Amino acid sequence: MASLEAQPVAATTNVFQPGGVECKKFKVDSSPPKPLLIFTPIVAGEYPVILFCHGFALPRSFYSDLLHHIASHGYIVVAPQFCVIYEWMPMLPYCEIKCAGQVADWIAEKLQSLLPENVIANVGKFVMAGHSRGGKTAFAVALGYAKTKLSISALVGVDPVAGANKYCRTSPWILNGKPGSFKLSMPVAIIGTGLGPEKADYCCSKPCAPEGVNHKNFFLDSNPPCAYFVAKEYGHMDMLNDNLEGVLGDVANCLCKNGTGHKDCMRRTVGGLIVAFLRAHLDLHTHDLDAIVANPSLAPATLDPAKYIKAP
Repeated sequence: MASLEAQPVAATTNVFQPGGVECKKFKVDSSPPKPLLIFTPIVAGEYPVILFCHGFALPRSFYSDLLHHIASHGYIVVAPQFCVIYEWMPMLPYCEIKCAGQVADWIAEKLQSLLPENVIANVGKFVMAGHSRGGKTAFAVALGYAKTKLSISALVGVDPVAGANKYCRTSPWILNGKPGSFKLSMPVAIIGTGLGPEKADYCCSKPCAPEGVNHKNFFLDSNPPCAYFVAKEYGHMDMLNDNLEGVLGDVANCLCKNGTGHKDCMRRTVGGLIVAFLRAHLDLHTHDLDAIVANPSLAPATLDPAKYIKAP
C-alpha cells in the first residue's frame, strides 16, 4: 500500500463552505419502503446520489444542516427514517440493512420522477453513507448483506460503530480485525471523532463510539483506496444540528461526550471531507482531497490523522 505523502499545496479548497448550488428539501412518506427526506439541487444538471443512513434511533431531520451542506455542492441526498426499536432487539440491524437496500432500489426506480425539472439523478454515481450505526449499515450493504439493483460507487462512514462494545456485538458482525479484510470494490472514506470513545460527563455514561468497534476498526478492515480523518476535538454527535427537538434531542445532546468547539465547525468539516472525497473518486477532481491531506489545517476542525491510502 502506498500512502499519499504530504506535499505543499498552494491553493485552498472551498468544500468547507456552503456550495454554490441552490437546493431544496422535501419529504416523501407515502410510497417508499421507509419515509424519506430528500435534499436536491434545483439548478438544472446531473448529480450523483447519496443514500445517508442515520444513527441509532436518531431522526433523519437531525442531520439537515450537514446534508444541506453536501447537497449545495452538487449532490442529491436521500435520508431514510428507519424503525426506532431498542438496540438489544436482534432483528433491528438486519431490518435496517434490508431497508437500506430497498431504499436503494427505490432510488433506482422512483427518485427521478420526484425531482425538479431538468435535475437528473445520476444513479451511475451512487454513494452509500451513514453515521454511527448507520455507518455500519452502509458498510453492510456494501459488503453484500442487502441486495440492491444499484452498483455502489463510493462508501462513507461518519464515526461508524459496529456495536455497543467488542463483547456486545450487533448482528451481522462485519468487523474482522485484519488489515484490508473487507475487500471492498469501491473507495472508502472514514471520518472519526476523537471524543467518541470517551464517556460523557455524567454518572453511568458509556462511550458512544467505544474502542474496539469504532472508526479505527473500520479503517483497519478497509482496503485501499481509503481516506481516513479524525476530528480530534469533537464528539460522536457533534455533526448534528444545533437545535435538536424533543426527548430524542435532549438525549442526543447529553448522551455522548461533546467537544467544546461550535458544532458548525464539525458539520462543515464532515461535509467538506465528504465532498472532497467524492469529487476525487466520482469526478476525478483530486485537488481538494490532495490539499486537505497535505494541509489538514484547511479544515475548520483539527484533523489528526488526515491521510489517504492509494490503491496498489
